Amino acid sequence: MSTKNQIKIIISAEEAGERLDLAISGLYPEISRSRLQKEIKNGNILVNSKPAKPSQILKTDDEILVSLEESPKIEILPENIPIEVLYEDESCAVVYKPKNMLTHPTSKETAGTLVNALLYRFDSLSVCNGDFRPGIVHRLDRNTSGLLLIAKNNPSYENLKAQMQARTITKKYYAVVGGVFDTDSGTINANIGRHPSKPEKMAVTPDGKPAVTHYKVLERFKGFSLLDITLETGRTHQIRVHMAHIGHPIVNDAFYGGPKLPVKTTEQVLQAYSLTFVSPNDGIERTITINFDDDIIKVLNYLRNTK
Repeated sequence: MSTKNQIKIIISAEEAGERLDLAISGLYPEISRSRLQKEIKNGNILVNSKPAKPSQILKTDDEILVSLEESPKIEILPENIPIEVLYEDESCAVVYKPKNMLTHPTSKETAGTLVNALLYRFDSLSVCNGDFRPGIVHRLDRNTSGLLLIAKNNPSYENLKAQMQARTITKKYYAVVGGVFDTDSGTINANIGRHPSKPEKMAVTPDGKPAVTHYKVLERFKGFSLLDITLETGRTHQIRVHMAHIGHPIVNDAFYGGPKLPVKTTEQVLQAYSLTFVSPNDGIERTITINFDDDIIKVLNYLRNTK
């Protein structure tokens, strides 16, 4: 006899503006989105005690009641995948995620992710973020390389998450984008939400979540620019969406219309190169930085030789 697991969720201001099916899929990465959409249509996921559509946009303080049959548990196993640890103390660590690696497992991919590597490398990780995301405080897209903060225990996770929400953690990126800028710096302030007709994509939308991106031009080329980007907020695909929105999409980012160069890279030429945070262990602020990854080096060499 099957049993149902019932969970009540209150939507926060940060979560508001998301589609119902996508919001729930973030909580249940082991369940496919198509199944979640079916569960919503069958009345097993309610919004404010009423049936809803998968596309319903959630509001602050909406109450979501999820009643799902318990699925067979998917075990996420440690894997001996070498990872570079740039900083470590008793509470947290900063690690390097290479390109072509998922930050955490999904219902379709449960091996070869950063989480599998973390489970092997560290004796303990926070579990606040669910079975599929032990230790994960924030994430990077599969084909974006760079630095990630890892929480080793639950209090550290809560501390680092609070820093994220207070916007006191500074995340900086390098990006090579199409086009040449007239000014040396700028700010993009445009709400980001799900694309109205392509839910797998994000877009600038009036009813999206507030998103702010600052950029500085480091180097100009013929038809291209190297940027130093600082995130004030951390929305899904924020840099990729914002740069495409202002007509400067990231090089080789096929998903958001980036220009192609005759240089082979693992999709978008984007790297999270710097993290500034306060360690929960000792309260000291630290900045961890890394140099250009191989893709950026290849692209810059090509552009510098074709000026």
